[in-house]
Amino acid sequence: MVTLYTMDILTAIILGFVEGATEFIPVSSSGHLILAREILGITEGGLSFDAVLQLSASCALLVYFWKDILHIFKTAFLWIKKDKVLDDDKILIKAIFWGTIPAVIFGLLLEDYMDTAFRNIDLVAVTLILGSILFYVAQKFAKQNETLTLGKGIMIGVFQCLALVPGVSRSGATISGGLLAGLKQVDAVRFSFLLSIPVVFGAGLKKLFEVWSTIQGDVVMALIIGSITAFITGLVAIGFLIRFLKNNSLNIFIVYRIVLAVIILSL
Repeated sequence: MVTLYTMDILTAIILGFVEGATEFIPVSSSGHLILAREILGITEGGLSFDAVLQLSASCALLVYFWKDILHIFKTAFLWIKKDKVLDDDKILIKAIFWGTIPAVIFGLLLEDYMDTAFRNIDLVAVTLILGSILFYVAQKFAKQNETLTLGKGIMIGVFQCLALVPGVSRSGATISGGLLAGLKQVDAVRFSFLLSIPVVFGAGLKKLFEVWSTIQGDVVMALIIGSITAFITGLVAIGFLIRFLKNNSLNIFIVYRIVLAVIILSL
């Protein structure tokens, strides 16, 4: 049985801010949450509290991409009715659906490790560096002259599995996968966010269901405040990253990740 323990409001706000600010930027939210817990000396809540914060931050995706999401649902409905649907829309829907499957499978298989062995600060430092190498290679060999296909969607979905290990970054892994698949950076960023929605919502809802009966009155307010903080900061972070990557590369995040990893390993 998973249990959420007592947590004060200030701690919840800090964790909510860290989650929202790093969930969509390629620096790894799970890695930063583990680091924040180490710095603050927090041992309570664990993966369950973090998953609820992630669910709240992900609600920012619904707000920011509501037109895209509405269009996808409308298109799916018309497709089911056998009405005429654009081929590009069909490809997007299939790419999101099949691209989600790898992360679901590996997420279920590695769930026990994610809440134990993977929540290790030294592992975070190593994967911060390895993730930076991935970003660099993806940018160096990016063609950025191809369009999304079902195969490319599945390929990016496989890259999304890397984010199960703290320190890698879901957005960083999927954007890199998109660049290696030949997508333009702006298209890779958009698909990265749309692809993340089913997985992050599924994981958050699963954890929320698991801990719902164990939530005590003294943690409810902290959970609510932390969730609101994660949502607001997440919304700001999405807008920032999309605007930033229209005219910039991932280099600043590569440097930040390496510097952070060196600091962690030296402490």
